[in-house]
Amino acid sequence: MFVRIGSVANLGIETIGVDVEINVANKGLPIFEIVGLAGKSVDESKERVRTAILNSGIEFPRKRIITNLAPADVVKEGSCYDLPIAVGILASIMKFKLPEKSLFFGELSLDGTLRHTKGALLSALYAKEKGIENIYVPKSSANEASIVSGINVFGVENLKQLTGFFLGKTQIQKSDYAESNDTFDKPDFDMSEILGQEQAKRAMEIAASGGHNIILIGSPGSGKTMLAKALPGILPSLEEKESLEVTKIYSASGNIPPEGSIIKTCPFRSPHHTISQIGLIGGGSNAGPGEISLAHRGVLFLDEFPEFPRSVMEAMRQPIEDGLLTISRSRAKAVYPCRFMLVASSNPCPCGYLCHPKKSCICSDREIKKYTKRISGPILDRIDLRVDVPIVESDKFLENTKDIKRENSEEIRKRVVDARNIQRERFRNEAIFTNAEMKNSQIKKYCQLGKEAKNLLNQAVESYNLSARSY
Repeated sequence: MFVRIGSVANLGIETIGVDVEINVANKGLPIFEIVGLAGKSVDESKERVRTAILNSGIEFPRKRIITNLAPADVVKEGSCYDLPIAVGILASIMKFKLPEKSLFFGELSLDGTLRHTKGALLSALYAKEKGIENIYVPKSSANEASIVSGINVFGVENLKQLTGFFLGKTQIQKSDYAESNDTFDKPDFDMSEILGQEQAKRAMEIAASGGHNIILIGSPGSGKTMLAKALPGILPSLEEKESLEVTKIYSASGNIPPEGSIIKTCPFRSPHHTISQIGLIGGGSNAGPGEISLAHRGVLFLDEFPEFPRSVMEAMRQPIEDGLLTISRSRAKAVYPCRFMLVASSNPCPCGYLCHPKKSCICSDREIKKYTKRISGPILDRIDLRVDVPIVESDKFLENTKDIKRENSEEIRKRVVDARNIQRERFRNEAIFTNAEMKNSQIKKYCQLGKEAKNLLNQAVESYNLSARSY
């Protein structure tokens, strides 16, 4: 008996349809084979499917079972084909009819239960786009798939339940979308907790308002890390389009937890300086997203920036410029958006105490020059704001904090939201959201400078030897 079942293949945040074709024949030697350019994880599904069916109380057929994943020229990776393969085999031997315009997606455990599987949102978006009415996913992934309205999402607990549903013996309720706790934790610090550093706080507000890249330079203990970690608290919530973009990336990477919902707050990623190029940029055998894509529409904080390998830093040049990353493989390519706000921090010298008011720097001029050159000119060209973060004097710590009113993150956030709203109105007919995304033509259109402003800009170009990109 021949059965064809709809499923998907996720390539980056793009999705293509896959027909899972199962033929169960009485003639020929008993065999269970999967063809159609299946990757190792898909090939391993044979044993998962066989054992899951047996542990569901159903005898596995001793017949010739050939499974084809079409189109055969696209590499299939992941465990999402377990469910459609198992359902196809069961439909062949138990003779139940499968609903039309349906899609199956999910990984099986050996006991027949379905496990949370990455990519449920992408599968649901594809189903809606193609007019597919029903999608069957693991119950723990059902809320993620239910983000998409206009389709019937069925959260399945195990194979036995699904088989009974198709035989008319059990019921599976359609899943309704429910908001859950945000994927990201609350910011570690509030701006009001940071003593002094008014200039640096103002710079962070400007950077947050326009989505600008910024580098903080100061001695150890000056508050660079606190400023960066307080930044998410002054950022506005994501707009609907931005929110969907971010959630798609997290769905593709498997970073949405079970029962998770759409992401509405800006991501904040802070990888260690020992991270590899693949970890930061993305790639690997499965062409997965890296930290720069996981920080899309949010913040990428690179603490101790000069300590990152030069190759890793240089690999960010094109993604920072384009806001898009294409990872090519021999048979496929994955495209990920990566429009993030880069926040970097650095010591002024190897020992960290250059220009410190009380501690002496022990570095030679040669060491200082070598240290500062670790960050290349092209990377610095792509950083809009450079801020010196001085050491806070000890008397600031001894002040009676009850008598001093400091702005908290929520107060600053209101101004940032107002600035973002002005930019959205300005760019309502453009495909951008913030000032940092403007191209040359848009800068000429929207940034009309007066004579005094032009003179000031020219002085800055001459004083700091700014490049055309910096200008």
